[in-house]
Amino acid sequence: MPRRTLAFLVGLVLAGGAITQAVPASAGPVAVKQSAECQGDWLPATPTSEQVMSGEVQFLDLPPVKIGQKIDWNRSPYGNRSWDMVFSSLRWVGRLVADYETSGKESYLDRATELVKSWVQSNPKGGARTSRYAWDEHPIALRAPVLVCLSRHVKASWLTGSLVDHARILADPAKYEKGHNHGLDQDIALLRIGCRTGHKEWAGLAVRRMTGTVKLDVDTQGALQEQAPRYGIYVYERLKVAMEAIEDCGRKVPSEIAKRWESLENYITHATQPNGFMVPIGDGAADVKPSGFKHPKQTVRVFNAGYVFGRGKWDEPGSSFYSIRFGPGLKFHGHEDHLGVTYYAQGRDILVEAGFHSYERTGYRYWTMSPEAHNVPVVVGKPFRGRTATSLVRSSIKADRQSYKLTDKAYGVPRYRSVLVDHDDALMAVLDTVPGAKARSYWHLDPALTPVTAKSGRVVVKDKSGWKATVLQVAMPGCKPVTGQSLIKARTNPYQGWISPSYMRKVPASVIVSPAATSLLTLTVPGTDTADVTCTSSRVTVKAGDTSTSFRYSASGTLS
Repeated sequence: MPRRTLAFLVGLVLAGGAITQAVPASAGPVAVKQSAECQGDWLPATPTSEQVMSGEVQFLDLPPVKIGQKIDWNRSPYGNRSWDMVFSSLRWVGRLVADYETSGKESYLDRATELVKSWVQSNPKGGARTSRYAWDEHPIALRAPVLVCLSRHVKASWLTGSLVDHARILADPAKYEKGHNHGLDQDIALLRIGCRTGHKEWAGLAVRRMTGTVKLDVDTQGALQEQAPRYGIYVYERLKVAMEAIEDCGRKVPSEIAKRWESLENYITHATQPNGFMVPIGDGAADVKPSGFKHPKQTVRVFNAGYVFGRGKWDEPGSSFYSIRFGPGLKFHGHEDHLGVTYYAQGRDILVEAGFHSYERTGYRYWTMSPEAHNVPVVVGKPFRGRTATSLVRSSIKADRQSYKLTDKAYGVPRYRSVLVDHDDALMAVLDTVPGAKARSYWHLDPALTPVTAKSGRVVVKDKSGWKATVLQVAMPGCKPVTGQSLIKARTNPYQGWISPSYMRKVPASVIVSPAATSLLTLTVPGTDTADVTCTSSRVTVKAGDTSTSFRYSASGTLS
């Protein structure tokens, strides 16, 4: 932007521009016109205005914190990076202004003004006591709409000056997070400031960048590229806010933005298990439960972004469900989970992953991102090559049975994984092959499952109700039972045998670690402790009680 244009804008904004005076004080609630900038679902639900008025805030399901009336903006009560960032973003202050508009309580507006002014005065760019998160790209993006909202009711040079500071940074291409949810938040913020101040260049830039970012972040199949399905919900909700902001600005929503927003719904529903919770892949907690999304008729979907999601039936909590990871190497919110599978059957999680704990820089966080925290084969004696892409080389999709084959060189040598799922007879078969080398496979069990026997290549697990499942492991070819599995639980050096069911929580859970093998077939059979396996040269048969299931096995390491 030309300096002359910016200088003109700064003069306009600092002089007050279109920013209106605060409503005069009165004895009680007053009628306040609601504004598009303050209303809507762009604000978090917590803390409530009453909490803030009492000098208390609560973020991220962590216990409430008393912050008092005079704020220390460097406060970090939990030493938690996410808490500190949310505190600095001031979105919680925006709740006060939104509720002032709906309730007419001027005390809300007064306190919001005090808080924002305190933040502005305490956090000059480059200041010795400036909060470490004050001018990071994401807090800026989340804070700017709060300032815009407040400007609907307050006229002050410190506020308008801060708006300009925020807009200049938001418009800086060097600070822009293109193709990421942060970039989308930056676009929303710049658009709001541009529209509020009448600066068409900023508003136009925001919409143009938003269109490009959405096309990079959500592909034509509707899959989010950030490698954590739960962020699909965040982007879906933020795109709704973005489109409302575009319309509030008197502009037309670009068709590509609307199209990608609609397509996300399909991705979100396919990534949701029959119990209603989203499968916790990447930085996605296991307690995320989408609602209000319609599902298609299709029960299996392969997304080129690196996901296979399949289920037996929709709208049946007891239906089977599985996920498989492949595709581009790790980025954004992904984990090193390629070739990884999850398996849900008969109303229960069976094979799960370590999950998402937090963004804290701890050994546990980094372990949850490692291959060993996922249901994958780890090649023995070979260094892991992070961010390696994985290819899906074969797939066969039928109504009751699906099979796939994947490969990569994440350890410098080819590793192959074939996966077969039978919905009618409740079975997941996984064949891992590493020609010229050996691999150990990891199988993380849901915390509700407890191993009761482990011998002759057979591990039987059960839950508190007495329901059981069997995990069988045999060497291929030859179908010889593999013995010597390790059962690990709650180990800390190195980490193994933990699951994070929600943010900042971890609970002990059993993991099966196989002996090293060149070709290993792992069979997970839910609902029984009597499963047995037999093989011929080209066929594998699994018997469980009166049920018998067969599938083909080829010397090339393919199941079908």
